[in-house]
Amino acid sequence: MTSVVSRHAIQALKPLAISFAVAAAFSVTASAQTTTSTQDQVARVLVTASRTPVAAKDVLADNVVIGPEEIAQSGFTSIVDLLQQKRGIEISRTGGPGNVSSVFVRGAANAQSIVLVDGVRVGSSTTGAATWEAIPLSQIDHVEIVYGPLSSLYGSSAMGGVIQIFTKKGATGFHPSVSAGVGSYGTRNVEAGVSGGSAIDGERNFHYAISAAHEQADGFSATKPAAGTFSFNPDKDGYDKDSVSGQFSVDLAKGHEIGLTLLQSRLNAQFDAGLGFDDRNVEKIENYSLYSNNQLLPNWHSKLQLAYGIDQTDTDASFGKSMIRTRQRQFGWQNDINLGSDLLQLVAERREEKVDTDDGSVDGKRNTNSVAAAYQLKRDAHLASVSVRSDNSAQFGTHTTGSLAYGYHISSALRVNASYGTSFRAPSFNELYFPGFGVTSNKPEQGRNAEAGIYYEAGASHLSAVYYHNQINDLLVNTATCPVEQATHPFGCAFNVDKALLEGISLGASTRVGSFNLRGALDLQNPRDTTTDKTLARRAKRHGSVALEYAAGALKAGVETVFASTRFDDFANKKPLPGYALLNLYSSYDLAQNWSVFGRWNNALNKDYELAKNYATAGSNLFVGVRYGY
Repeated sequence: MTSVVSRHAIQALKPLAISFAVAAAFSVTASAQTTTSTQDQVARVLVTASRTPVAAKDVLADNVVIGPEEIAQSGFTSIVDLLQQKRGIEISRTGGPGNVSSVFVRGAANAQSIVLVDGVRVGSSTTGAATWEAIPLSQIDHVEIVYGPLSSLYGSSAMGGVIQIFTKKGATGFHPSVSAGVGSYGTRNVEAGVSGGSAIDGERNFHYAISAAHEQADGFSATKPAAGTFSFNPDKDGYDKDSVSGQFSVDLAKGHEIGLTLLQSRLNAQFDAGLGFDDRNVEKIENYSLYSNNQLLPNWHSKLQLAYGIDQTDTDASFGKSMIRTRQRQFGWQNDINLGSDLLQLVAERREEKVDTDDGSVDGKRNTNSVAAAYQLKRDAHLASVSVRSDNSAQFGTHTTGSLAYGYHISSALRVNASYGTSFRAPSFNELYFPGFGVTSNKPEQGRNAEAGIYYEAGASHLSAVYYHNQINDLLVNTATCPVEQATHPFGCAFNVDKALLEGISLGASTRVGSFNLRGALDLQNPRDTTTDKTLARRAKRHGSVALEYAAGALKAGVETVFASTRFDDFANKKPLPGYALLNLYSSYDLAQNWSVFGRWNNALNKDYELAKNYATAGSNLFVGVRYGY
C-alpha cells in the first residue's frame, strides 16, 4: 500500500527546492546587511549524537539544539511547550502544564525515546518514559535533540531519538541571576542562581553553579464535561513545583577533573477523577552523578560516571492512594581514543532498576550490563561512523544493535548524510507485571531505521530535509485479544501483536535578513500500525511551526504559529482530535546592563483545541517577567 509520505514526496520536493533557493538568496542578503552573530561564528558542538563533543557540521545524525538564549527569551514555563516548537516533535497532555505529558519524537511513542540529564538516563521504569511534567525548565541551560535510533550508543528505548538536557554550568568569575514572573491562570514563578569559577593555582580550577526555583499556578479544569461522570470535575487544577540543580567540578591536575551534578524537582499537581474529591499527584525526581574526566594519554580520554536517580509518584485520589517509585543506579566507563583524525570509542555500562509500589503489584528489579564500540572516520570531505552495542539482562536476554552512517561535504555549506541502524525497547514493568494489563512473556520491541538527509548551512541560513523509514516489529499495544494463558485479563492486555512503520519527511529552515530572523519546520509523516493500517494514537500526519522575529538594539519581538492536522485519540481511529493552529507572540527588552523584561502571549486567538480527547488546554494566556543575570 502506498504510504501518505510516498504520495507527498514529490510535492514536498518542489517547495523544498524553492526554500533552498530563497534561503541561499537570503544568506547573500544577510551577509551584506548584517554582521554574523557570535553564535554563527563559533562552530556549534553536539555531545549526544556520538557521546563526545563533535562539531555540528560533522554530526551524521539529524539533530536540533535549543540554546540558553532561546530558552531565556522564550517566556515558556514548561519544557514540553518549548519542545513542541521543534521539528519532529509532537506532544500530548491531560490538562495544564502540571498534568501528565508525553513527547513523541518522529512519531515514536513517549516510551520509545530516551531522556538524559547531564548524561544520565531519567524516567520511570513502570511507564518506561520520562516524567516530563516534573522536569523544571528553569534549571535547564540547553537541550540537544538527536533523531533516529541510537540504541547502539545508549541501549534500550532509543528508537525514535534521544533528548539530552544539560543543567547550568559555572564559568570563570562570579555570575548571579534572578528572575520573576506572573501570568494568567494565577501563574507565578521565581528563580535565582549563582555560578562562577576561580583558579586554585596555575593549572587547577574550581567551577560551580547552583540554581533554585519555585513555580505555581491556580490552573483550570483538566477535563471537559464530555469526559463523563467518572472524570469531569469543574474545579481548577493547579500545581506547585520546587526545584534545585547544581554542578561542581575541580581540576585535580591538568587534564584530570572530578565533578558532581544534581537535579531535584517536586511537583504537586491536581487532576480530575470525578466530582467531590481533590485528586492530586505528587511527583518527585532526583538525579545525582559523580564523574571523573581523565586525559590518560595525549590521545586517550577516559570518563567514569556513577549515578543514582529516583522517580516517584504518590497519588491521592477518589479511587484510592498509591505510591510508585523507580530507583536507578548507573555505572559507566567511556574511553575515547584518537587515531589521527579518527576516533575509537569503547564503552562499558551497568544499569540497575528497582521498582517499589505500596501494594506490591509491580515490584521488581532488573540489571542490564552493556558493552559498546564505535569508530568515527573523517577523511577530507568524507565522514563515516560505525557502532555496535550488546545489552544483556536476565529479564529480556541479550540484544545486539548496530549503526552505520556516511556523510559527504559537497561544499563547505552543503552536506548529504545516509544511515542505517537497529534499535530495541525492553518492556516496561507495567507491560510485564501490572495486574490485568501486563504479560510476563512480553518481548522487547525491535526497530530498523534507514534515512537520508541533505543539510545546507551558510552564515545565518540553515536548511535541512530528511527522509526516514523506521520499521518496528513486536510492537507492544493494548489489545483486546490476549494470549490464552492470560485468563485473568478479560478486558485486554499489553502484548506483542503488531508492527508499526514510522515514515516521514522532516523539513527545517532558518535565516536572517537585516533585523529579522525567520525559521520554520514542517513534518510530513505517516506513523501507523501496519497490522491494522491505523494511524498511531495522538500523532498527526502534518505538523510544524513558523516564526518571525525582529531584533534591533535592546528590543526583540516575535510572532510564531504551531500547527497540527487531525489526529486520533485511540488506536482504533474512532475518536478524532481536530487539527489546530496556535498564534503566539513574545518579546523582551533590555532595560540596562544585565536587566531585561520579557513577555509571552500564548494562544493569542484563544483557539479551543485538544491534545488528548476531552482534556482541556489553556486559552489565551499571558506571562510577563523581569530578569537579572549575566
